[in-house]
Amino acid sequence: MTPVHELGAASPNRRKQALVRFLTEVGAWAAIGMAIAQISLPLAIAVVVASVAIPSVYATPGDKPHVNIPVPGWVTLVILAATMAGGIGAAWVAWPWWGAIALTALTLVSLAAELPRWRWLLTATARP
Repeated sequence: MTPVHELGAASPNRRKQALVRFLTEVGAWAAIGMAIAQISLPLAIAVVVASVAIPSVYATPGDKPHVNIPVPGWVTLVILAATMAGGIGAAWVAWPWWGAIALTALTLVSLAAELPRWRWLLTATARP
C-alpha cells in the first residue's frame, strides 16, 4: 500500500486532517497536564513531556518524512489512541463540562478525518 505521506501530503484536505489531529493532541496534552497537576506538578510536567516525546521519537515509516525509531503502524495507532483517550478522560476530570465536551467533539472529528490514515497504519510495517 502507498504510504500516507505520498497520498497527497501537500493537499489541502491532508493539511486540514493534520491540523485537526494536532489540535486534538494539544488539547489532550493540556487536559492530561491539568488533571495530573492536581496530584503533582512535577509529575504532570514529566507526563506531558513524555506524551509529546514518544510520538516524536517513535513513528511508522511512510507516515512521517523523518523517522527516528521505526515502529509498526499499530504502535503509532496505539500511541495516538492512548493520547486521545487520556485527553478525553483527563478533560472530564480537570476541565469544566463545556471544555470537556469541546475536546470530546474535536477528538471525534479527528477520528473521523483520520480513518484512512488509521486503516493504512494497521497494515504498515516498521521497515521502510
